[in-house]
Formats: sequence, C-alpha cells, structure tokens
Amino acid sequence: MTDRAPRNNRTMANSFFQFKQFTIHQDKGAMKVTTDGCVFGAWIAAKARNEGFNIKHCLDIGTGTGLLSLMLAQQSGAEINTIEIDKDAFEQASSNVAASPWHSRVKVLQGDARAFAFPGKYDFIMSNPPFYENELKGDDARKNIAHHSEDLSLTELLSVIKQNLAPHGIFCLLLPYKRNDVIKKMLLEKDLAILQMVFVRQSVKHDYFRIILSGSLDTEKQAETLIDEIAIWDDKQQYTNEFTHLLEDYYLKL
Repeated sequence: MTDRAPRNNRTMANSFFQFKQFTIHQDKGAMKVTTDGCVFGAWIAAKARNEGFNIKHCLDIGTGTGLLSLMLAQQSGAEINTIEIDKDAFEQASSNVAASPWHSRVKVLQGDARAFAFPGKYDFIMSNPPFYENELKGDDARKNIAHHSEDLSLTELLSVIKQNLAPHGIFCLLLPYKRNDVIKKMLLEKDLAILQMVFVRQSVKHDYFRIILSGSLDTEKQAETLIDEIAIWDDKQQYTNEFTHLLEDYYLKL
C-alpha cells in the first residue's frame, strides 16, 4: 500500500495505489501508476471541472489500470468508455472501476481500438499512448505491447481519434517531449489542430520530459497554440504549487 506519489516519475512497486476516493490495483497490468500519468489525468479533470472542456461522452484509449478514467469521473459527470487490448490490463481496469464510486458511468471494453465498433462519436478522447516507437525493445513482452508500435502506433492512434471524435470534440494526449517536432508534423499530416501544449518537467532544475497536448478536428478555426508548463518538484524537492493544486483532490498526503 502507498499514499505517496511516485517520486521523479518512477513507478510504484506496491500492488496498489491508494487515492483519496478510489484505489488503483496494478499487480496484473504491465504499466503502473506514474507521476506524469497522474499529472495528465488531474490536468484533464481540472479542465472538465472548470468547464474548459465540456465533457459528456469520453473515450479513454489504452486505459491500462483505468487511472485516467477514474480521475476524470471523480471531477465530472461524464459518461466514459475505456478500451484496452491486453486481457490482464482489461481485467485489472474492470475491477478497479467496479470498486469505484463511479462504476455506473465508466464502461471498460476489451478490444483493438483500430477495429472496434464504438457506439457513437465522442466529444472527448484521451490517451497515454506508446512512448517508445522505433526504439530498442526490452525483454518484457507485456511492456513491449504497452510501449511499442506493433500494438498501436501514434499514427494509428491519431487515425482512431479522427474517426471517433465528434466534429466539436477535443482530444488529449500525453507524449514524450523529445518527439515534439515529430508530433507536430504528424498532427499536421492528419489535419488535426493543436489547441494547447503543456510542457512537464520533473523539477525546476530538469529539462522537459513530457507534453500534455490538446487538439481538435477544426484546423480552420485554429488560433495560436497556448503554451504552458508544469514542474513537479521545486528546487527544495518539495511539490510545486501548480502540482499540489492539480493533485490535492487525489493524493492522500496533499
């Protein structure tokens, strides 16, 4: 058991992660709770809570443990569909959702998002997609599925988003900062507009390592992209005010 955040983006060795209003069991899935994943989920939920995003019907692609969906469900009244291709992760997410206060609004689906017949268009789609396309693979086959392009490449993910996003909808992705230029080019090729980019760094002394990106289908009305940043730790190894504000509704120690 733990009630602390994963420090410096390391995953937790514990079999479950206790939040204020729900629990994420993570012993079956290859991907664990990480700080950047929590920041991503909290940022989306804050947008929904403050009406920056008007989320009524959401799709969570590659849900893993169900973390993002439960963070969003806590702060909104959205109806959420999640999809996961890995059987163990699907079962883990299903049990995490079933034990949560919002199980009636979150539906966990098993299947390949590229071929799945979703019930309709979504006004919001979110995903923490494969990070390590075209890089050397490790020995852990299940982590390779989660990280690499044979399962769902970023190009394919953008196609799934374009097929299933409502005309007025918004999508959000968590991506590695080192792919910043490539990501922009891929979005342009798919005729997807970038609305906002939030650069995430582990501390005020570190370089950026993640991007939270929001976008839409409406390239014609695209205004200047909003740019922001979030640091997790300050120069004294304490949580920054921005991080604390985002995560105070979730982490037990905040």
